[in-house]
Amino acid sequence: MIVLDQENKIFTLHTLNTTYQMKADQYNVLLHTYYGTKIDNCDLSGLIQCGGRSFSPNPNEAGSNRDYSLDIMPQEYSTCGVGDFRVPSIEFELPEGSHTADLRYESYRLEKGKYALEGLPAFFGIEDEAETLVVYLKDSAAQVLVELYYSVFETFDLITRAVRVVNQGSEPVRLCRCASLCLDFLRSDLDMITFNGHHLMERCLDRGPLRSGIQSVGSVRGTSSHQHNPFVMLCDRDADEDTGICYGVMLLYSGNFEAAVECSQYENSRLVMGIHPYHFCWTLEAGGVFTAPEAAMVCSPNGFGQMSRQYHRAICEHLLRDPYHGKYKPVLVNNWEATYFDFTADRLVDIAREAAALGIELFVMDDGWFGTRNDDNSGLGDWKVNLEKLPGGLEALVPRIRELGMKFGIWIEPEMVNEDSDLYRAHPDWVLQVPGRAPSRGRGQLVLDFSRRDVRDYIYDQIRAVLMSADISYIKWDMNRSLTDVWSASLPAGRQGEVYHRYVLGVYDLLERLHCDYPHILIEGCCGGGGRFDGGMLYYTPQIWCSDDTDAIDRLHIQYGTSFCYPVCTMGAHVSAVPNEQNGRITPLKTRGITAMSGAFGYEMDLGKCTAEEKTEIRCQVEQYKTYYDLLHHGDYYRLTSPLKDSSYTAWEQVSPDQREALVNVILGTTHAAPPFRCLRLKGLNPAFQYQINGTGSPQSGEVLMKAGYPVPQIQGDYPAFQIYLKAM
Repeated sequence: MIVLDQENKIFTLHTLNTTYQMKADQYNVLLHTYYGTKIDNCDLSGLIQCGGRSFSPNPNEAGSNRDYSLDIMPQEYSTCGVGDFRVPSIEFELPEGSHTADLRYESYRLEKGKYALEGLPAFFGIEDEAETLVVYLKDSAAQVLVELYYSVFETFDLITRAVRVVNQGSEPVRLCRCASLCLDFLRSDLDMITFNGHHLMERCLDRGPLRSGIQSVGSVRGTSSHQHNPFVMLCDRDADEDTGICYGVMLLYSGNFEAAVECSQYENSRLVMGIHPYHFCWTLEAGGVFTAPEAAMVCSPNGFGQMSRQYHRAICEHLLRDPYHGKYKPVLVNNWEATYFDFTADRLVDIAREAAALGIELFVMDDGWFGTRNDDNSGLGDWKVNLEKLPGGLEALVPRIRELGMKFGIWIEPEMVNEDSDLYRAHPDWVLQVPGRAPSRGRGQLVLDFSRRDVRDYIYDQIRAVLMSADISYIKWDMNRSLTDVWSASLPAGRQGEVYHRYVLGVYDLLERLHCDYPHILIEGCCGGGGRFDGGMLYYTPQIWCSDDTDAIDRLHIQYGTSFCYPVCTMGAHVSAVPNEQNGRITPLKTRGITAMSGAFGYEMDLGKCTAEEKTEIRCQVEQYKTYYDLLHHGDYYRLTSPLKDSSYTAWEQVSPDQREALVNVILGTTHAAPPFRCLRLKGLNPAFQYQINGTGSPQSGEVLMKAGYPVPQIQGDYPAFQIYLKAM
């Protein structure tokens, strides 16, 4: 709900559990007055204290009043060059060379429903699902209008934000920085939580107290990256899963980003998040418009768990455009770790036949099916079937898979090209490459210039021909290197600072065309695993390969960190063979299955090499996944333990919305002789319900299971696992 006090220029945004407020003051500076636990409608600007501070300049309008300075005021969208020396939200270069931005409140607009952003991903909602407020700020001297967009999804505690910048002058303006979000706090005694890592170990939680100065995470790799995720949290120092206030901020963007927090000299703090200013400079011609990516905020007064569950619900209902929404999503098998590049049509059909016999429903053909692709040094860019490997093409192969009762999927990497390819030989100028410099390579490949429409059209036409040739229901869209040599032959020297962002817009454009033309096809995103796991990609690819590391124990850490913002149904998770390819670890098949079930479930192994006993277990896993599907994909998610703190076991739980069912998953870690006896306290149950456990025995009350707990069984061996299914009587 959005409440307006027009006389005092106060804007209050209420969600189910929180309140957000801003106010235009006597100088029409838009101040941020409050964000936190829900309170009644009132003017909260009294929380802001003013006082003279040396070396904190005063705006001209303040006259002789030295108590008022932008350097100490909490602002809704911070400016630069006019007295606020903290992290700016916006910076532009005017024709005379100045970099000053002085924004003042002009007006507002209120409307039902959710705003949309042209060419960019965004949450969606109809009139009765969201409300939108647009606040207009203007730098009159520069003739630049800044539109701040806010949409409120009340039941999800979700507030989305976006920014449009309009050049209303007659000369070009160069936009050097344009953040999507600014959050000022009248305190700095907060912890900052980020989700960091590297290829094969993404989104590991990193927590530490704010300190004086600027702390930041971000990416200049051209993608949101394996190293730092565009989701951050600020929270009370003692906040945990169930207590304390915490703020989550997610940027719906898949390219270079920065999240910077500055603790000021007076112990206030400011979070600014958006496109990374590195090598970013956007020319706004007269009348031109620039739109910054969307950011989505959730504040939880009751710890991390409540915040995560609100994000999960909002993402599932208002961000994912999943062809399987409300329907069962098939279990898949991918041939990559079974064959790599070395396969024939008969070999693929053999794998599919083994899979179909075990209840698996979707066969995905990975890398190596196109061009002259026998290793990773050739073929990328030539999206035509290799008829030596697949005689008769997909027109011959896919019906053989379909006859087994399975759907068919395909792997592509549209953004890349090998120099050993027909495409590169014909169009060497279509890659990102700085004139006069030899290019850098990653995985033996170069990056196509997706900022160019002609490049995207060529790639799309090739992919479309493949999709038209056979009954294809799934695409795995991969991207296996970071961007270097970022220069486009299609732009003049003065506009090369637009290439990184135009590249991302180009990726979104091609994905949107696929979505519109083939709405029935499920697209799974991938970037060397989880190198582009962000809200922007989820809008186009409703599930993302969580990591190239398929080891069950490593995945506990990866999926734990991912779960703080992103729902289980978005995490591609497969059972692979042991010893694990990435780290050599041997874990039981049951453990691998339970870990992978908390995701978009599948297998990535040579099923023909499995023993009869293993095949029986796989068949049971598939049946179990189907049985628990609604719980796993639509249940409320609870982290019962942290794999970072307790090496003895990791546990998580999914509870149905009506609290009548729950599934508890437990993976035991390092085992010792004569281990201690432990009880695991569950969460999210109805204390008054009586729950039967695993279909046997005397029922126990939800109150007992949550307050006293459930005894963890003593199991020997390496990394054993078990599940507890609870059903209300």
